[in-house]
Amino acid sequence: MVFHSICANFALESLKNENIMDVAFILDKYFKGKENVSIDVFDAQTLNAVYRDVVNAMTSHLDIEVSVLQALSYCLYEMMDNVHIHSGKPLGTAMTQYDDQLKVLRILIADDGMGIRESLAENEKYKDITEPEALKLCLEDTITDGKGMGFGLYTTSRLVDSIGKEFILHSGRHKLIIKDGVTSVIENGFWQGTLIYMEIGTGEEIDPNQIVDHRADAAEEYNEAFVETGELESLW
Repeated sequence: MVFHSICANFALESLKNENIMDVAFILDKYFKGKENVSIDVFDAQTLNAVYRDVVNAMTSHLDIEVSVLQALSYCLYEMMDNVHIHSGKPLGTAMTQYDDQLKVLRILIADDGMGIRESLAENEKYKDITEPEALKLCLEDTITDGKGMGFGLYTTSRLVDSIGKEFILHSGRHKLIIKDGVTSVIENGFWQGTLIYMEIGTGEEIDPNQIVDHRADAAEEYNEAFVETGELESLW
């Protein structure tokens, strides 16, 4: 089994019909020259099915460390669910691409909703926050607009700290970048909504439950959902 790939032209036409984001721009900016890029559009009704398809595709690559899959599957669902909970728009887009030579997994989740600053400003505590402040704060624990727990991007940032090669969070006119252990926020173009892009190293064994701050059993959740019972013993 290989990554599930939707024809780019078909995906582009679907997104045009829904009047949302410019997928051609995203592909050129983040996946230029890359092959086998999977493009999936999801809403609240299809989120679970698309999520399972994406994780199953990742699982098919036997050279990706199981512990990475266990942690990443948790973070991926949180990022996709954030579109439904916080964006104010019905549709999100997930793109994935695995480089088996570099052992790097590229993931992008995007929406064209209200964006991070406006979402956080719905919480009275953050009503006067600036856009750069919002991008930094949303990666911290329990920072929320009041509709969620503020845990999804926090766990994702912990994954990036552990095995991330690059992380980009673009919302409005600002972009937060984490690369080589350095975090910066720059003014860089405009993205209507929220775009998350990350490159994750897949060859290093990690503790998935440490990534989620031991507040969930990410390893068990992944095993129960995506691994056949007879295959569990072969994971170790």
